Amino acid sequence: MESGDRYGVAGYGSGGDGAVPPPPAHAPSVGPPPPGAPLRAAAAALLNLTGLGLGYALLGRWGRAAVCWAATAMLLWVALPADPDGVPAGVLVGYLLVLVLAAVDGGRIARRSAVGGAWRPGLAVGLGVVLLAVPAGGAVVYGSARDEAREQMLLERLEAGDERVATASGQPFEAAKSEYGKALDVYRALGEDHPGSRAAKLVPDRLKAYYDAVSTPYTKKRHCEAVAPLTYLRTLPDSVNRKVLGELAAWPDTPLAESLYACGVSRLGGAGSGSDGGAELGQLLRTFPDSASARRVAPAINERIKGQVTALKGAEPCTATEVLRGLGATASRLPDDSVKKLSADADEGVVDGVYACGVDQFKDGKFGAARTTLTDFATTYKSDGRVRQARDIATAAEIADDRPAAGKRLPPSKRPGGARMELVISNDAPNTVEVLYTGPVTGTVTLRACAGCERYSASEGPRRACKASGRNYPKARLQLPAGEYHFLYKHGTGAAARVDSYSSGTRVQPGYTYTSCTYVIERSPFDLDLPLLPDPIQPVVSPWGAGSSR
Repeated sequence: MESGDRYGVAGYGSGGDGAVPPPPAHAPSVGPPPPGAPLRAAAAALLNLTGLGLGYALLGRWGRAAVCWAATAMLLWVALPADPDGVPAGVLVGYLLVLVLAAVDGGRIARRSAVGGAWRPGLAVGLGVVLLAVPAGGAVVYGSARDEAREQMLLERLEAGDERVATASGQPFEAAKSEYGKALDVYRALGEDHPGSRAAKLVPDRLKAYYDAVSTPYTKKRHCEAVAPLTYLRTLPDSVNRKVLGELAAWPDTPLAESLYACGVSRLGGAGSGSDGGAELGQLLRTFPDSASARRVAPAINERIKGQVTALKGAEPCTATEVLRGLGATASRLPDDSVKKLSADADEGVVDGVYACGVDQFKDGKFGAARTTLTDFATTYKSDGRVRQARDIATAAEIADDRPAAGKRLPPSKRPGGARMELVISNDAPNTVEVLYTGPVTGTVTLRACAGCERYSASEGPRRACKASGRNYPKARLQLPAGEYHFLYKHGTGAAARVDSYSSGTRVQPGYTYTSCTYVIERSPFDLDLPLLPDPIQPVVSPWGAGSSR
């Protein structure tokens, strides 16, 4: 080298007597760069890009190298362990900016500095390229770890959904519906938002278990209880991708149809229980009109109607009548013509049932109920051939309600033949009187109020009733076959509003004519002339020849 070399680079031989001076620590600020500067700059930049600060280390800039080490350590502290969301974007951008600045700065310094030592710039460049694989490989490894962390997170979500299903399966559907909904949200998000994940591949099996849990009542044959959860499952394709549901999307149709049928049929005729099956069967016929279950509705109702018609002849005709009434009402509301027409069969059975019910009530001694039932029958079904007999039984029931002996047997359905005896009933009361009688024949007559007649004292009644000369007492004449009779005298309102009805009985024998007089008495417990409710008046019916009447 010439002694005039302004950079003072050490020579490669011993041309002088004195020691060789060391290279300068820093490049001068002016003048051309030392030989090999571009290669050295590239090596320093590449080594600094590794994030290890090796470019600064080779240049002897340890402070700057420490900054690189600190930045890398900070990145590792934030990034590890791998998080499903990865490194925050701000941290990553900041770190990359540090690396770029370090590379530029390292290249600038290496370009202006003559590096001491025996290192080779070409080798350093190669080392830099090789070491760049460290952050690149680290990024790949980190990405893999982050993906695994994300998979684990998704699997944990899946497990949380499974736990919700397990919890909900032990509760009634309405109480568990919210939990089922939250579990479904988990499965739907995994299947639709993360279709390639391991968790998403497990979703079909989880959905099968989900459907099994929700439809447990159907599996256990609790069909009425199964209607609500199966209806819920049937709506899921509206909110969940059918590709996620697969075959499950259409699965609830058949179980729901079966449950609607079984539940509806089990409730047929149960109007008093709050449900008669019409809601379930109507939903079946509207929603699945072509299903096998829908085709079974008409035969099931028809069979039930026939069974209840037969039951009218049994021990509980009143119950069978109410069931028939409910069956007819249900059939008439259902949206199927073949079912609607069955209501006529049920209504026909109801007519027979009402009559049978009234007769049964009479036989059981429920005279008030029998009177109401058969009176309604006669009023409602006026063209029925049993109306007259229904009225007779209702009359006998009203008498028997006050005089049980009148209810020992049903009034005969046919009028007896033979001789008839006359019974003349006179009214000596200031009010109308309705007389009901039952025996070999049954009927009613009404006596108008007696004008000018008064109430009697208890002692006067037997002596004076119906005996005033010249008074025209209202009368009724009955032609009665021989036999035992029971009477009920019902006083009208108005002046006699405080008069009780009363009953009596007698036997009509052949060859006699009978008379009877009805009147009203007043009595005071302290012998005061105060109007009181009279004691029941017993009419005396006796042979005309005996000359006794009252």
